[in-house]
Amino acid sequence: MVKVSLGDALITAGARLKVLDLSDNAFGPDGVKGIEKLLKSAACHSLQELRLNNCGMGIGGGKILAAALTACHRESSAIGVPLQLKVFIAGRNRLENDGATALAQAFQLIGSLEEVHMPQNGINYPGVTALATAMQHNPQLRVLNLNDNTFTKRGAIAMAESLRNFFLPPHLHTRSDDEGEPEDEDDDDDEDVEEEEEEEEEEEGEGEEEKSELNQFSTPPSAPRTPDVSSFLSFPSPDKLLRLGERRSSLIQQQVDVLDVSKTAEAFLKISSVYKEDDAEVKSAVLESIDAVLSKAFFTPSFQGLSFVSSLLVMLGLLKSEDKLKPVKVVPGHLQCLEHAIKQSYFPRENITVLNAFMARQNKSLEVCSSARDRLKFTLQNLTPES
Repeated sequence: MVKVSLGDALITAGARLKVLDLSDNAFGPDGVKGIEKLLKSAACHSLQELRLNNCGMGIGGGKILAAALTACHRESSAIGVPLQLKVFIAGRNRLENDGATALAQAFQLIGSLEEVHMPQNGINYPGVTALATAMQHNPQLRVLNLNDNTFTKRGAIAMAESLRNFFLPPHLHTRSDDEGEPEDEDDDDDEDVEEEEEEEEEEEGEGEEEKSELNQFSTPPSAPRTPDVSSFLSFPSPDKLLRLGERRSSLIQQQVDVLDVSKTAEAFLKISSVYKEDDAEVKSAVLESIDAVLSKAFFTPSFQGLSFVSSLLVMLGLLKSEDKLKPVKVVPGHLQCLEHAIKQSYFPRENITVLNAFMARQNKSLEVCSSARDRLKFTLQNLTPES
């Protein structure tokens, strides 16, 4: 209740936090629920440092925290000021693999971290691997502290592979020194370590080939990392789209399975979510990518165009689904890119008629994008054949 009251007070006061430090309070998973609303609110859109050291969050708390940070980034990005979290501290919280993996997904989305401290969390190689992947998407990272977690050889290889490009500009410090006296580990920790030691003993017999694989990381190649379309489609941002380079539209087109109408609709929404009317470079990149995906889809004979439109309407919250799918949070880019698409030659006229019928209704989900909604409705009405 204290955390809930504190959060409500900060929200009501219109606070714009840069640092939130609740370290050394044993509030556990329930306490994370208590600050969930605060973390999702506008008060934390400006947050740069989040310090939750030694709070007993556990796996459940880690998942709640990850979801709250993801929501904060999504909400702040929607109004043009994405969360720029720089410092994250959550040592001694028993996050384990599942909690660490959930947070890794949030870190990958945020992309602005400079320091990450997560010592003594019972994380072993699956969690380490997830964090390693996330760090690739935080190019300003300077300090990574994962002391007193169990990497094993597999975790070490994953981390080395992920971080090798950071050593070209020598600004990253991988921490290996102890953070004071470690706590007594419980029996579960002992069992985890024993299992990992057994795995290491098995791996030691795999020969010189794997040793050679590990040693190659001491001399990292200078070639840039291959553009990652999957990363963009999982956690879209304007910067990730631009970093895909001039071939971005063809790369995205190849990645999307247009025979699956749901995946095609989802890809459309992911790409259009980063649309910026006032940024010519981003705008062009988004529209080119939209055209590449949808033209391929509609020109594929087996593509079910009306099913695609139905999936799109469900995801936008304009049509109820029997599967009770949760709709996306509509942003202007979704409607602006849809307006662009319906004016292209690849978009069938019969689909425009269906869209027009649904857009003519009152929809609360579109009220936050009233200007883009009205433009889309006007264009649909002009393009719809008279009956």
